[in-house]
Amino acid sequence: MPEIYISTDVETDGPIPGPHSLLSFGSAAYTADKQLLSTFTANLETLPGAVAHPKTAEWWRTQPEAWAACRKDLETPENAMTRYVTWLKRLPGKPVFVAYPAGFDFLFVYWYLIRFTGESPFSHSALDIKSFAMAVLKTDYRESTKRNMPKHWFDKLPHNHVALDDAIEQGALFCNMLADSRP
Repeated sequence: MPEIYISTDVETDGPIPGPHSLLSFGSAAYTADKQLLSTFTANLETLPGAVAHPKTAEWWRTQPEAWAACRKDLETPENAMTRYVTWLKRLPGKPVFVAYPAGFDFLFVYWYLIRFTGESPFSHSALDIKSFAMAVLKTDYRESTKRNMPKHWFDKLPHNHVALDDAIEQGALFCNMLADSRP
């Protein structure tokens, strides 16, 4: 079974799940040769008793369009995560979670998957695009930032803090890096 790279981006109202909520997430399923197979997105109701972190709430005030996008058509976390697991299982390969940064995005997605469905089709691992860039560029981790990456790795796609748009953009970036890293 081939690997399917699930580029995922989350929008949250704080730094950790539980006290704070996953507001929105989007995933773009790519093959290694950059074929976009399918996408998934959901806007979630906030967790009972959770509150926005003050710094995150302040940042959201600077992003009114992205905020409006992630607060429409809300669904319960249970429904969203159940739909997500079903979507992942229907893909024609083994899902590999990919994100920039994976440490943040995977934290929320994994927590919500386990909390609301009891399972993670990703197991408990994620591929971090920045760490992969470090290996491909043969640079230090802190130097492996987007501004130091080759321009040809970037397609002309929006990065606007709308989860699905960012997931598509970052998935294309990952696939371009993958192509450069393989003979």
